[in-house]
Formats: sequence, structure tokens, C-alpha cells
Amino acid sequence: MPLTPEEPQIHESAQGPRVTPAASRTAQTPRPVPGPRPAAVPRPGRPGPSPAAASRAGGAPRPAAPAPRAPQATPGPVPAAPTAPSVSAAVPQVQLIPASAEGALDAAEEAVDLLLDTGRAPGDILVLTTGDPHPWAAHELSFGEAAYWALHDAGDDVFYADAAQVERAAGRPVVVFAANGGPVEATAAALPTALARAGALLIVCGDAKQINSVLGAGV
Repeated sequence: MPLTPEEPQIHESAQGPRVTPAASRTAQTPRPVPGPRPAAVPRPGRPGPSPAAASRAGGAPRPAAPAPRAPQATPGPVPAAPTAPSVSAAVPQVQLIPASAEGALDAAEEAVDLLLDTGRAPGDILVLTTGDPHPWAAHELSFGEAAYWALHDAGDDVFYADAAQVERAAGRPVVVFAANGGPVEATAAALPTALARAGALLIVCGDAKQINSVLGAGV
């Protein structure tokens, strides 16, 4: 018969008495209650707490807030010093286009076209001539002066007038002055008035020497 191996049997006498887990633990000693912590000692190289911080740590009451100050009378506004009026806002810019008496009217027409191309409204432009009238002015005057000046008063389009009538013309942002002939004295008399009629820009087309002698050098 085959032999069946026997399971080893271990007796208590050979292993000794078993110890239960509860019996192996010893009673825990109660931890001592920590006393008050000593004052913090500042680390080397660092300043200690300020006296104000120390007083707060000790529970000292904070000092009372200072009493509000009595309202003081504030001085009134100091008047600003008067300033001189701006010269640039009152004096228009002057631009000179050198041209002969025969070519002054054509130069004025080119200046008007450039103004319109750059966004100027037609009603912003007044053109003055010292010699022969502009063809537009001659055509409109054929219907009578009343109808002609009614177009000026409407202010819807470029207006062409004789420089001798500059006193009657109202001011416009841009005045184009064409010295296309006529007496030199008449040109010298009309040019300062044309400058007064220009709100922002005066363009003079003519002889540079003659124009500078009237308006001053450097124009």
C-alpha cells in the first residue's frame, strides 16, 4: 500500500505558550501637558519684534484713535494768469505759387482742383482775380449781378470774383488769389484784404517778388 505522509503536528509544549496581542502591549504612559511656550528668541541676523508687536502679543490695548481735526477753511480758487491769444489760430497760412501774370489763372485752377481732390468742400473756396475775370464769373455776371451775388451768398460752390470787389466778398476757409494782371497798386491794395478773408489758408499765384513786397519777406 502506498504510504500517506503524515502532517506534522506541533504541540504547545514544543512551541511554548501563545501570547495574545492584548497581553503583549504595555500600558501607555500619559504624555505630559505642555506648559507655556517661552518667548521667541530672535534668530541671528534678524531684528526682534518691534515694541508695538510685543505689546499686541501681550494683549495690551491699542492706543485710541486721534480725535478728528477741526475743519480748516480752504482758500478760494486762485485766478489763472491771463494768457496771450494764439497767433496761429488768428493768422491763416500763406502759400505762394510762383507764376507769371499769364499763367497765374491756370495755377489758381490747379490749386482749386488739388483742394477739391484732398477733401475741401467747394463752398470753402473763394477765388480772386486781379486781371481778366474767370470765365465762370463772366458767364454768371451775364445773368445780372443780383443772381451772381446770390450764388455767393448761397455758398454752395467755388465762387470767382474780381479782387477789386474783395470787400464785398465774405470770408471763406480758403482764398486763392490769382495776380493775373491789372495795376500793381490794385494788387497791393487787394492782397491784405484777401488775407483777412482767408480763414485757414491763402494761396497766392503770381510774381514772387511782387507778392513778397506786399505781404513781407518769407511768404
